Amino acid sequence: MIDTTEAIVLHHFKYSDTSIILHAYTRNYGRLSFLLQGVRKRNSRKKINLFQPLYILELEMYYKEKRQLQKIKEARNAYPYQSIPHDYRKTSMALFMAEMLYKCLREEEPNPELFAFISHQLRIFDLKKQGLANFHLYFMTQLTKYLGFFPHNNFDASSAPYFDEKKGHFTAFPPKHHHHLDKNESALMAQLLNLSEDQHEELQITRNRRIKILHALVDFYYLHIPGMGQINSFEILKDTFR
Repeated sequence: MIDTTEAIVLHHFKYSDTSIILHAYTRNYGRLSFLLQGVRKRNSRKKINLFQPLYILELEMYYKEKRQLQKIKEARNAYPYQSIPHDYRKTSMALFMAEMLYKCLREEEPNPELFAFISHQLRIFDLKKQGLANFHLYFMTQLTKYLGFFPHNNFDASSAPYFDEKKGHFTAFPPKHHHHLDKNESALMAQLLNLSEDQHEELQITRNRRIKILHALVDFYYLHIPGMGQINSFEILKDTFR
């Protein structure tokens, strides 16, 4: 069957001298993989630079249920980015977010609310001219709502000041394991969990604490998504915002 769907590029890799395997998150079917034959040829009608991480595409595809590698008839840029490909800060953050999504989005079934959230956030991210440093932190916390493990924000400076990553809530005493934040960073985490997509710009965090919270969020994902795998772009992102 031929169908048209929007898709967010997660990752692609070389399959042969002329072909690639593309992984994308689609509005209509969830995560799918595609074989694009000949796309690496110089005269290919489908240009390989169209399949960059987090590009939002409109795909006309030959869909067959349970087929491991779907086929694309036509691919178009559904939302040409204005700044993400040209701003090294945004490019670094986009690579990180794409790898996070590639590692944690596994369902081959539609989730329109999740797709709408990701697509909307990417459009906002592209248009932002300031307040970028906390965007990935906000994105990661909000994404957990759709993945089923959003933290319970029961923070209280006197009775529950420590964020326990394993339990996903704040505790009265520091846990015996090392998967937790100290009081100051836990207070910042509590603020982050309550922020809207505009308010995160106002959150004042030093670079060192931002890195610690990022470490904690990545660790939080590791704890709640078994077999997720290492995030290789993490080290690059840490050096982007100083």
